[in-house]
Amino acid sequence: MKKVLSVFILSLALALMWSGVRIYKAYDFSINCTGHLKRAADANTVELAKKELDVSLGYMEKENLTSGVVSVFLHQPKNDIGFWYGNIKASRDELDSISPNATQLEKTNVLMKLRETLLDSGEKSDSVTCPDGIAVYPMNVLFFFWGWISWILTFVFGTWLLIYDEL
Repeated sequence: MKKVLSVFILSLALALMWSGVRIYKAYDFSINCTGHLKRAADANTVELAKKELDVSLGYMEKENLTSGVVSVFLHQPKNDIGFWYGNIKASRDELDSISPNATQLEKTNVLMKLRETLLDSGEKSDSVTCPDGIAVYPMNVLFFFWGWISWILTFVFGTWLLIYDEL
């Protein structure tokens, strides 16, 4: 019984650590990348949008978030980092191509296009477009197995403790 309890406590600790690290990584990614993408999408001037995109692109390049796939098993197009990065980079290049003498209408059209590129519209609010699980890339496989194994072991040994305790 002590061994089962020990394994349960260990697996629960691993599962909680996994949760904590995932939360931290998501928060860090939000601060350094998606927060700036959201600000770029909300920018009212081309200069502000450029500034915010530069911060996000700098982070992506520093963290090597320029190519690859975040999926572990099923490689869906929405999880392609290269397309996501390339699309944002192309948007930044398009902002550079705006002439200083461009009309306000031309600038507004480019900013609207940028907003549509960077945000996904939901029922209640808009969210920044990015591949799911990118916050832990390139360690997606590690996090996948760490999470599944620790939570399954926690469930199995927790159930075992409940059943054994009642006998």
